[in-house]
Amino acid sequence: MNPTRRPDGIDLAARSRARRRAVQALYAWQIGGNRMATVIEEFRHEQDMEIADIEYFEDLLRGVDLHVGELDAGFKPFLDREVADVDPIERAVLRLAAYEFRYRPDVPYRVILNEAVEVTKRFGADHGHTYINGVLDRLAADWRSVEYRAARR
Repeated sequence: MNPTRRPDGIDLAARSRARRRAVQALYAWQIGGNRMATVIEEFRHEQDMEIADIEYFEDLLRGVDLHVGELDAGFKPFLDREVADVDPIERAVLRLAAYEFRYRPDVPYRVILNEAVEVTKRFGADHGHTYINGVLDRLAADWRSVEYRAARR
């Protein structure tokens, strides 16, 4: 069995690349204020998207765009500051992971959490990944409570 491919054929490495690109695109969306469709189109042409899962990338971005208010409200109780005051990269990671927690039950919460920490290590502030880990761990306990409790046994 190929360790980078799930039994259902999902390429895990391509999904990871899609998440990394999605964080970059969310950052651009937050900073630039462009419509999400414009950001997606720009990334399709400017980034090396043939090695990423483009369908997953677009689902993540469209989903965050559609549900941003709900996602922000979901993790807000676990922040030590206002959502707008969170570093833009970390805010992008929180929104992306919150979307996956809520709308992608096919992805285990531990995968989402690990990917969020890793992408924050890559693009975020020096210790931003510890902040992300703490916030998302509490969000997972809330939004994925059954799965979270089962994993803790």
